[in-house]
Amino acid sequence: MASDIGLAAKQEQARRTLALVLAAFCAFARLFVTTPRLDCLLVRAINESQLESTQVQPKRWSLTRRANVPLPTWRGWILILLFCCLVVMGGRRVVYPFLAVNSPEPGGLLVIEGWAPSYALEMAREELKAGHYQRICVTGGPLELGANLTSFGSYAEVGAASLIKLGLGTNEVQAVPAPWVRQDRTYTSAVALGAWIKEHPVSPLKMTLVTVGPHARRSRLMFAKALGKDFRVGVVAVPPSDYEPSKWWKSSAGFRNVTGEIIAYLYAKVWFRP
Repeated sequence: MASDIGLAAKQEQARRTLALVLAAFCAFARLFVTTPRLDCLLVRAINESQLESTQVQPKRWSLTRRANVPLPTWRGWILILLFCCLVVMGGRRVVYPFLAVNSPEPGGLLVIEGWAPSYALEMAREELKAGHYQRICVTGGPLELGANLTSFGSYAEVGAASLIKLGLGTNEVQAVPAPWVRQDRTYTSAVALGAWIKEHPVSPLKMTLVTVGPHARRSRLMFAKALGKDFRVGVVAVPPSDYEPSKWWKSSAGFRNVTGEIIAYLYAKVWFRP
């Protein structure tokens, strides 16, 4: 191994010396003869000698090496900046419709998460009447605030009671509480719903989830993962009331909500494993 390294070093030194000699010869010959070919040889010899002189052989156990990296000119940076601006301006128009997908599956179960605001519960009531659903199931984990001030122990029970207060019958509303978890609450609620469906079989095997704004696509994905491939999962996205969906980037609430859901959806799509 040591002899190979020594031989490579000698060959490298020989190439450098030959390049320098060729450059010197071309420079001397140019004093007497001037031709385009000779000029080209001179430039090439000088460039090769400079390139060889700047190359450094990496050490035996080195973890890095030197390399020539092309960088954009100021015109290139301007083009890159313009391209990024176009991507941002175009993306902000399509990202909300992508997240807040609307694709209901009428005729099966209607499901809403118990933490949903009152206007979403009212929308769920109207959807129940218009879509000919069997019943509406309300999911949700334990209350995190005010549990000692009410007899309800979960968001599912609070949401179900709210729907009954809005005029639905007790035979139309079913609370499906979920256990407390530190993360993946939507998925845990979906698993609890799946356990309830096993005890109370439904036909056809499909449901429509009512949720708020950009939470729709990720929630549909979580319910689909929990209920399995044989269960068709639709979704209805209720427009949020605290910002304008078509101009979500102009308010702090909209920006936090949409960007947070983008990150959460990528996590659920790529890294989440049940």
